[in-house]
Amino acid sequence: MKRRTILSMEQALSLPYATLRFAQLGWRVIRIEAVGGEGLRGDPNRYIGTRVADDDRRSYFIAPNVGKEAIALNLKDPRGRELVGRLIRELDVDVFCCNTVPSRYAALGIDPATLRGARPDLIWAGISAMGPAFPETPGYDPVIQAMAGYMEVTGERDGPPMLTGIPVIDLKAGDELYANVMLALLERYETGQGKTIDVSMLQAAASWLITVLPLIDFDCRPDEITRAGNEHRKFIPTNVYPVRDGFIFMAIGSDVQWRRFTAIPKFAVVGNEVRQTNEGRHAQRAAIHRDIGAVTVQHSADEILADLRGATIPANRIHDIRQTRELPALRDKLTLTQMPDGRTLHMPPMAVDLPGASVALGFPPKYGQHTTPVLAEAGLAAGEIQSLYGDGVVA
Repeated sequence: MKRRTILSMEQALSLPYATLRFAQLGWRVIRIEAVGGEGLRGDPNRYIGTRVADDDRRSYFIAPNVGKEAIALNLKDPRGRELVGRLIRELDVDVFCCNTVPSRYAALGIDPATLRGARPDLIWAGISAMGPAFPETPGYDPVIQAMAGYMEVTGERDGPPMLTGIPVIDLKAGDELYANVMLALLERYETGQGKTIDVSMLQAAASWLITVLPLIDFDCRPDEITRAGNEHRKFIPTNVYPVRDGFIFMAIGSDVQWRRFTAIPKFAVVGNEVRQTNEGRHAQRAAIHRDIGAVTVQHSADEILADLRGATIPANRIHDIRQTRELPALRDKLTLTQMPDGRTLHMPPMAVDLPGASVALGFPPKYGQHTTPVLAEAGLAAGEIQSLYGDGVVA
């Protein structure tokens, strides 16, 4: 596969996560950060979390930005905007990405029409809160979780709406950009044409409402499209249960599984005639969870899980993140990066194994670390580059 080049004006998480997936393929990813402005330089995420290597490479910034290069351009200056076009031409850039608000595209010279002046078959991909039709709306994961109904369906039945434990909408938007860029590259191979891709975080999030949104047209009950805690809204029983040494999660998805479950001697007391069907179990939902918990709390997790495995009932301990990292199915698939002092850091695995892919990626770059070599590669002379530094066009 040809090594592609991605030029990405990126910050925060959604787009850096998307371009990380290209870096994991071994593709070249050059991230553009801003020059000037108020506050700290470049991507605000550089300064979030504990100090890892130095002040602008803190813990929250590391994982999404391994394997990349970093340049700093002032796109409010026409010379900075001209440099973007020059980089696209001279570095054979296949894809330009950004995740700024759409109202800024034209003013910064990064709109699709402008950049296709440098390469007519360029693939242009942007992530924003709600797409170009809502050009001023910033895209923050928690706000979109609230807007898209995610918080309404997350949390305890009688508790307040809650955020999910990870920024799922940022990551969903990043995956959508990645997938649609891959589709665009295939289409360009067949047609020779570029493509414009606008990922709306809200629309991407709403595409995942497949278990709740359609129920509105089925005259659903209100409790079918709101919070259910750790329960499944349809399959009973599915829940967290206490054991002597912590908690387990168990999911019963059919009447056959229920019969196998209640055939386990210690759980025989949970069964009755009404509960033989999922419909009947719905009617006794609260009592079922109470009855199961009264049994599980008397035994260790190992003992309960052994019984459930024997009956082919899906169940597991609830792992913390340290335990998850050590799972046999994951621990040998973690990606790696090496700090400047030589220490190895473990990163999440690739989403899918790819033959030949490197699991070790370079440590994230400092702000503007590659500005000079990248501009020189694009054909700028040393004196020209120095002049741009002096005028605040690059950093």
